[in-house]
Amino acid sequence: MKKGEIHEFVIEDYAFEGKGIARVKLEEGAEEFGEDKKFVVFVNGSYPGDKVKALLTKVKKRYAEGRVEEVIEASPDRVKATCDFFYTCGGCKQQDLDYEAQLRYKKEQVKDLFEVQAGISGFEMEPAVGADKIFHYRNKMEFSFSDKRWIPKAEFSDDEMVEDRNFALGLHIPRVYDKVLDINNCHLQNDVGNKILNFTRAFFKPRNTSIYSTKTHEGYLRNLVIKLAHHTEDVMVNLVTHTDDEVLFGEYAELLKKEIPAVTTIINNVNLKKAQIALGDYEKIYLGDGFMFDNIGKYKYRISANSFFQTNTLQAEKLYDIVLEYADLNGDEIVYDLYSGAGTISIYVSEKAHEVYAIESVEPAVEDAKVNATLNNISNVKFILGDLNKSFLPILNEQNIPNPDVIIADPPRSGMNPKTIRDIENLSPKKIVYISCNPASQMRDIKLLVTAGYRLIKMRSVDMFPQTYHIENVALLIKN
Repeated sequence: MKKGEIHEFVIEDYAFEGKGIARVKLEEGAEEFGEDKKFVVFVNGSYPGDKVKALLTKVKKRYAEGRVEEVIEASPDRVKATCDFFYTCGGCKQQDLDYEAQLRYKKEQVKDLFEVQAGISGFEMEPAVGADKIFHYRNKMEFSFSDKRWIPKAEFSDDEMVEDRNFALGLHIPRVYDKVLDINNCHLQNDVGNKILNFTRAFFKPRNTSIYSTKTHEGYLRNLVIKLAHHTEDVMVNLVTHTDDEVLFGEYAELLKKEIPAVTTIINNVNLKKAQIALGDYEKIYLGDGFMFDNIGKYKYRISANSFFQTNTLQAEKLYDIVLEYADLNGDEIVYDLYSGAGTISIYVSEKAHEVYAIESVEPAVEDAKVNATLNNISNVKFILGDLNKSFLPILNEQNIPNPDVIIADPPRSGMNPKTIRDIENLSPKKIVYISCNPASQMRDIKLLVTAGYRLIKMRSVDMFPQTYHIENVALLIKN
């Protein structure tokens, strides 16, 4: 096998991060591959039961990678994708996979990570929690502007040049950072979100408004961030630009509110930095108060343009109920909530705890959390600004905070810093509830906690991201 060749494969299994697995029988004498003498090929875009032709994109000594060029025989789990942009966009890797199969594979992959790769046994893997809404579920979508539009193959022909190359508002193609696929309908957000997306394009494109370039570091338009509440009627539009143009933005905001009355607040984040992030150095509010509100369970939360909030509001309630179930609080416990963000989990568990200490390293998130506690008349949660990339014990000691009975941790995709894990070991809580959107980094951290004297009791995955291979996982650990 060589890179660039096309081979036929029968897909037997499914790997973490959404790649089908084919195993190729090798010739005699390949003892280093084990008793079965099989070479593994990971095929992007394939599912167990498929027979495919795949283009090899990487060939190593012990494995190869490829992508589907043609499906010869389809897996019984394959379905027709809903979105016209599915095979180009890459945002929904599993939209052509039956939803029950999505859940089944996600649960199996998480279990395999912990049992096979981490070598942890004796825990219960509970059934994955599926979503009631598998489309239109996201409360936040972040779109990018680009002066280099990605041209789909369908637009190419031998006898004509492709026009309209210089303006795009949509999503980045996988592994392509300077081009954007221009889209008019994303099935992960609701109809109001798609109306905002298309209005924004229709407003700026005819005006030949400049788009920020990563090469020249000039241009106006950078990102469009849309936030849509599920339990209230709030709709936030946050346009991220490189410079401040009050006249142009004012005209945009006025027409947007007129054309789409559902919009309740409009914000201009001005990002002066070179970094490609949808986060401004400062912001200006053109409509409303710059905030929106939504509920998780009976609790109300204020959401600012730059604050973190679970992107699937409906599934977040199911997730937090599992956290409460695993924590099994009786009202007497001291609880730490690490990586507490805007305080959503701290507030959600506060009624069942004696005191909650929420530790977060982002100052605006801590301020949002304090507002959210006031909104819900919560008085037994204390929010602490602390850097969880280094030891947080000195902060606790300075403020005479008691040791925890239970620690709840919801770190970013990269997982917990080793210093944080050592702090947890020193604090020695009876119980740890670990939430993660990346089971691979969660597995690494839990392996360290098991070594430090904890036992993994059970886990349950919650599908926060239908149509993708991503999964949220909740784990319960008890001190030996």
